[in-house]
Amino acid sequence: MENKRIIFLILIILVVISTGIFLWYANVSKVNSNDKNENKLEEKSITDEELKKEIGQMLMIGFRGTEINDNSDISKAIKDVKIGGVVLFDFDIPFNSYPRNIVNPEQTKKLISDMQKYSEITMFVAVDAEGGSINRLKQKYGFYPIVSEGKMGQDKTLKTVKEESIKLSEELKTAGFNMNLAPVVDVNVNPKNPIIGALGRSFSEDPDEVVSNADVFIKNHLANNIITVEKHFPGQGSALIDSHIGVADVTNTYKEEELIPYKKLNSEGLLDAVMVAHVMNKKIDANYPATMSSAFIDVILRKQIGFNGIVMSDDMQMDAITKNYGFEDSIIKFINAGGDVVSISNNTPNGYDSNLAYELRDIIFNAVKQNKIKESRITESYNRIINLKNKFKIKDS
Repeated sequence: MENKRIIFLILIILVVISTGIFLWYANVSKVNSNDKNENKLEEKSITDEELKKEIGQMLMIGFRGTEINDNSDISKAIKDVKIGGVVLFDFDIPFNSYPRNIVNPEQTKKLISDMQKYSEITMFVAVDAEGGSINRLKQKYGFYPIVSEGKMGQDKTLKTVKEESIKLSEELKTAGFNMNLAPVVDVNVNPKNPIIGALGRSFSEDPDEVVSNADVFIKNHLANNIITVEKHFPGQGSALIDSHIGVADVTNTYKEEELIPYKKLNSEGLLDAVMVAHVMNKKIDANYPATMSSAFIDVILRKQIGFNGIVMSDDMQMDAITKNYGFEDSIIKFINAGGDVVSISNNTPNGYDSNLAYELRDIIFNAVKQNKIKESRITESYNRIINLKNKFKIKDS
C-alpha cells in the first residue's frame, strides 16, 4: 500500500514538472515570436515611391522665373520631385540682374498662387523679409518699407517692432507667402560682425531685449498664419567673418547668452522652425559646423533646449560649405545630425542648376539605399514637416 502511494506521488510530481516545462517553452516561444514580429515591423520599408515623396518634402529650393507654366523648371520639380518648399528672391546673383522672382505685389501673388496649383501638398513659400537691407520685398517694387531689426530694437517701448511686424506679416499673407525666414535672433555680441551687427540685423546686444522684440515679431506673424524661422542657431552674432564666404569660427568669441533667445522662445511655445548656421565652435564640435553637427542639432537644440519643430539648414551652397566640405557629404551629415529641411538657394555666383531638385532628391535617396542615412530618419523629418503644415493649415486635404 505504501509503495502504491509513493508511486502515485511520483506520478503527480512528474505531471507538474512536465506541465511547468510545457508552459515555460510555450511562453519562450511566444516571446521569441513577438520579437521576430517586432523585428519584421522594424525592418518593414516604405516603397521607393513613398521614400522619394518624403525626401521631396525635405527640400526647399530656389528657382529662376517671375511666372510659371507647364514647361518651367520649377513646375516640373514640383510635380516630379514633390518638393516641400520654395524660396523667392528679387535679385538673380548668377545673372547679376533683376528680377529673379519678385517684380511687384500683384505679380508675386500670381506666381505663388500658380505654383501651388502644381503641388499635391501645399508648399512652404518662403522669403527673407527681416526688414532694412535684408528684405526681398522692397519699397521700390511697391511693397511697404520695413525698418531693420536694429532700428526696431532701439525703441524700448516695442511700439516700432509691433507696427513694423504687423505691416510686414499682413503684406506676406496678402501676397501668398506662408513662411518668413525671420526674425534674426542673434545677439549683437560683435557690432562689427560683417553679416549681422554691421547690417543692423540684430535687435540688441541684450539677449532679453532680443527675446522681447522677437516675441512681438513672431506673434504678429502667427496672427496672420505666417510661419517664422528663427535664425541663426546657435548664434552668429559673435562671428568675425561672413559665412557666405567661409566657415565662421566662433570658438573664441561665442557667448553662452547667445542661446538664451532659443531657450526662452521655445519655452513660450513660439519656435516652430529654426535655421542652423554654418558656424564652427570647436569646443562643441571639433570637426564640423553646426549645420552638420549632431552635437549642436540633436544634443543642444533637441535635447537640452527641447525643440521639437523643424530644423532648416542655412543655404547649403554657401562657400562656408562648398569650399570646405563635399556637397553630397554635407547634405548627408545635416540629415544624420537631425536636420529636416535642406535649404538650397540655387542663387550663388557658381551658377544656376535647373536640375537641382532632382539631383538633391537622388543624393538623399541613394544615401538611404546605401545605408548612409536611416530610412526612419527621413520619415521622422517628413512627419515633422507635415505636422507643421497641418498646424498652419497649409496642407491640402
